[in-house]
Amino acid sequence: MMNKGPAKRHALTTRLWHWTNAAAFVVLFMSGLNISNAHRALYWGDYGYDMSEAWLIVTRFPAWMTIPQRYDLAEARDWHNLSAWIFALGLLVMWAMSLVNRHFARDIATSLNDWRPAAWRAAIKEHAQPGDHGDKSYNAVQKISYGLVLGIGLPLMIATGLAISPGFEVSAPWLVEGLGGRQSARSLHFLCAWGLAGFVAVHLVMVLWSGPLTQIGRMITGGRREGDANA
Repeated sequence: MMNKGPAKRHALTTRLWHWTNAAAFVVLFMSGLNISNAHRALYWGDYGYDMSEAWLIVTRFPAWMTIPQRYDLAEARDWHNLSAWIFALGLLVMWAMSLVNRHFARDIATSLNDWRPAAWRAAIKEHAQPGDHGDKSYNAVQKISYGLVLGIGLPLMIATGLAISPGFEVSAPWLVEGLGGRQSARSLHFLCAWGLAGFVAVHLVMVLWSGPLTQIGRMITGGRREGDANA
């Protein structure tokens, strides 16, 4: 029988999705800031025009944070729409492959024990120690956070983005209504974007804390699973 060799820590499809999604998210976020500058007030419901009725007035973002690096709503929307297709289709493929190769069942699916505070404290205590933790199985905090991002955050980002797209309400009014109205969808889209940005920031800090070269290398080559004698 042919020896298949040591199992990869990260499957090829996971790695391809990770880097493609990272690039798409950066473009989406920066072009989204440019779009936000066009109307900085956020509302709940179906309509919103008067800033006095807004629940939040967003700050105006400087040019260096936006794509393009000047105020240009039309070009920003072009960048945003192009990246949104890559973002959405990539997530669909990643979820399909995660079910096929059992990445979800093996690495992300949680047990009752993972939802206990004691498991969270143990995970945080372990990762508070400097060093490489990347060859170990996902702990409770990682499973829950990745599950929430992949299962709720990213799909909600796509759904709210579709709901606020011009003309989409005619094709799927049920989606807009289910999100509480077009302005509610816009507010949720904004909150999701910054929530995901916060997740990315924490993720980057943890990568730097546990050895950036090793962690990035694993996400390029695939690495090896915990307990593999060939690791």
